[in-house]
Amino acid sequence: MSVLRGVDGFEDLWARRTTVTTESGDAFDLLALPDLVQAKKTQRDKDWLMLRRLIEANYEANRQDPNQEQIRFWFREARTPSILVKLATEYPVDFAMVVQDRPLLGVVRIGGVEAVQAGLAEEEATERARDREYWAPLVSELERIRHDHVSGRGA
Repeated sequence: MSVLRGVDGFEDLWARRTTVTTESGDAFDLLALPDLVQAKKTQRDKDWLMLRRLIEANYEANRQDPNQEQIRFWFREARTPSILVKLATEYPVDFAMVVQDRPLLGVVRIGGVEAVQAGLAEEEATERARDREYWAPLVSELERIRHDHVSGRGA
């Protein structure tokens, strides 16, 4: 139960971590943004709002001089139609390289904002369904363990 759906194992996450140091010198190791985004693709509404804001904030902080890794991350994960449209316009070469990996991107060039929003909603629904599928057997196992414990059959 300590494995997050859709993310790599601890060793890989640790190698990619982001370290933030406060003014007082305290250091905090955090999930790297791409890993956090992947981990937050859950059934919870608040996670999807957080995803959108995290990516928007990262885009705003880095859009003046992004590296290719950031551009491709935004293409893969952005949840804001206007950002996706800007990216497709400003980075056509990167767009061409990632469009086959995210079907929604095809709509960005030919569809309006409504079409992009509909595609984003479809992506979200798909991820929520995957999360439900992932957790269903684990929840059943927890319920069984709890039942066994309550009925005196557990340790």
